[in-house]
Amino acid sequence: MSMSSDAEHGSQAGTRLNFYRRQQILSYSLILPAALGVLTLILYPLYQVVDISLREGRVMNFARIHDLPLGFGNYVRVLSDPQFWNSVFVSVVYVGGSIAIAYAIGLGIALLLNERLPGNRILRTIVLIPWAVPGIVLGIMFLWILDSSYGVFNAMLRDLGILSADFPWFVDRRTALISVMVPTIWKSYPMITLTVLAALQSIPRELYEAANVDGATHIQKFRFITWAGIRGPSMLVLMISALGIFRDVDIVFGTTGGGPAHATETMSLYVYREAFNYFRMGTATAVGTVMIIVALMIGAIFTIFAQRSKFK
Repeated sequence: MSMSSDAEHGSQAGTRLNFYRRQQILSYSLILPAALGVLTLILYPLYQVVDISLREGRVMNFARIHDLPLGFGNYVRVLSDPQFWNSVFVSVVYVGGSIAIAYAIGLGIALLLNERLPGNRILRTIVLIPWAVPGIVLGIMFLWILDSSYGVFNAMLRDLGILSADFPWFVDRRTALISVMVPTIWKSYPMITLTVLAALQSIPRELYEAANVDGATHIQKFRFITWAGIRGPSMLVLMISALGIFRDVDIVFGTTGGGPAHATETMSLYVYREAFNYFRMGTATAVGTVMIIVALMIGAIFTIFAQRSKFK
């Protein structure tokens, strides 16, 4: 009797296992066409970029670029170009500085909006406005705000007695990169604010109540409760924002065009100049390939931090 019962139980378990496997096969079968389509749309352009980056020479007709000989000359030329390394340095400062300040602003606003204040819904809508403005429009807007002759920022500093004469913020090499970072920060902080705010609202209030009972300080509550709860979403939104700033060209192009004297020329602008000013598609795609590798590294680093559990 016991043997027949065990056999029946084993048969039922095998049936459930086979059903689970069939469900898995069906799920993968339904996903497969879309996955193949997405891979085709991603892998084929990547193959084209890498192939063109290995074509040595300069052509005006893009259709004839595959007639050029293969080689690593474009990578040698790029890696030995001081302006390329200058663009790498500018990109690191531009992306790192912009994302750090934008996160600090977004975190502060999110902490304020998380409190029960009147008009919170209206304030959340207002916070979204910079994110909705196109980058090129934003660049032109700040180009007027920081204009040396007619800008309101210079006028305000003159009224306060800080400046005695007009200052060319976008033209002076010392302040050009900082001036470009200002509209970038203004456009980046809204998404950070909303993401962090959503993470804050998911933290159980009971944790703060227990911390108050235990006599925890504000710093301890932020470190062990608030930061533990928002760390994962913060890493995710920082990754998305950093990659967006790293690849975008509109704000820099609309304000300084990479000047003065390459002071604000990012890697994206370097690619644009090589491709459309000098028609060196090989060196442009070589830099593009390097940017893809850097973007994958950035994504991998932030993903590792984002995958950590909330309160571990």
